[in-house]
Amino acid sequence: MNQVLSKELIELAEKDLSVREKLASEGTLFGRYHPEMEEVHSHNAKRLREIIREIGFPTISKVGEKASDAAWLVIQHAIGEPEFLQTCYDLMIENNGDINPSNIALLYDRIQVFQSKPQRYGTQLTAEGTIYPVEDKSTLNNGRTQMNLRLLSQEEIDRIPLIEDIPEIDAKDPDYTVWRIKTGWISQIR
Repeated sequence: MNQVLSKELIELAEKDLSVREKLASEGTLFGRYHPEMEEVHSHNAKRLREIIREIGFPTISKVGEKASDAAWLVIQHAIGEPEFLQTCYDLMIENNGDINPSNIALLYDRIQVFQSKPQRYGTQLTAEGTIYPVEDKSTLNNGRTQMNLRLLSQEEIDRIPLIEDIPEIDAKDPDYTVWRIKTGWISQIR
């Protein structure tokens, strides 16, 4: 196991979380992508790219579970870089026996939601705090079980909006739509 890179990955994630906590406590984190948070995410993604070039994807066997989870957090928060998230998702799939499966599920769902597509595992929420539409409510908990996610109650599943509601859900936040166009998640207003 690479102890040096393990320590560095954990430090990158801790920096991300400390800036996030600071901005949240100031009341400036939500509502827009805060420039300070964006800078941390961009720096962390750049460094993770270098690490991936050096050792491949930082799997559990290469850097330990905590550092592999930290790498996922860096990826999950690099929201301004769609291609990076997709590339990392592909690498996680290639190494799926050596990655925390819930991290794969969370990243898959995040990518889908940013693209205005239904998610598979129900891990991402709308701005109102409800679960964003899913591909198939009837198999949702089967997928969640496979990915080591907690099961949802039938009541929680029943409250999930329908796939047809995605345009209406996304339209509630025009700034979010403009940001997704600017960063390349979507090509036009839907």
